Amino acid sequence: TGQRQLYGGGGQGAVWPHGGASHTHPTPMHATTILSVRRGEEVVVIGDGQVTYGDVRLKPNARKVRRVGDKIVVGFAGVTADCLCLFELLEQKLEAYPGQVLRACVEMAKAWRLGQQLRRLDATMIVCDPEMSLTITGSGDVIQPHDGVIAIGSGGNYALAAARALLESGTELNAEEIARLSMKIAADLCIYTNHEFVVEKTTAAPSPSATTTSESP
Repeated sequence: TGQRQLYGGGGQGAVWPHGGASHTHPTPMHATTILSVRRGEEVVVIGDGQVTYGDVRLKPNARKVRRVGDKIVVGFAGVTADCLCLFELLEQKLEAYPGQVLRACVEMAKAWRLGQQLRRLDATMIVCDPEMSLTITGSGDVIQPHDGVIAIGSGGNYALAAARALLESGTELNAEEIARLSMKIAADLCIYTNHEFVVEKTTAAPSPSATTTSESP
């Protein structure tokens, strides 16, 4: 079967599990690492810059994390043209549903899943705004994490485990410091991930408990 270049990796990365292609639930390994960490009033999305094709490193500084407006940050992994197409689709949905990021992401996932041409697009996306962090897949999933940490790509599980361990350790590191350290661990382990990181941040919405004051009787 033919192999396609991935945003952050391709060739050997664009293979189907168990040796066979699936037309209903494609789950290729996207050769990159994108991580999002939410802590306190800070939300960080960080991605590596490596682009590979088979066993060749084509580029060290690709930008796989981008902003949409002032408050929304997007990270993506997958086939380059597909990632850019989906980024444009997300922008269209956000324009159609201003101020409704979850609604826009759900509508995008529906269009991606049901469209004759769009369903062939091979990518995974992270979308973060001050209110929530979401993972969007071509299977129609829009997933919000329970702990504010998301990671995708071939090194995603390494970064996810590292970030969760740091958060649960009681460290005083902020979100960006946790994200950078977690990505360093992932880059040390994943051959498709390098140490050229791109970071974008947005400010998280304060929790109700932080904004509610109590008065003494």
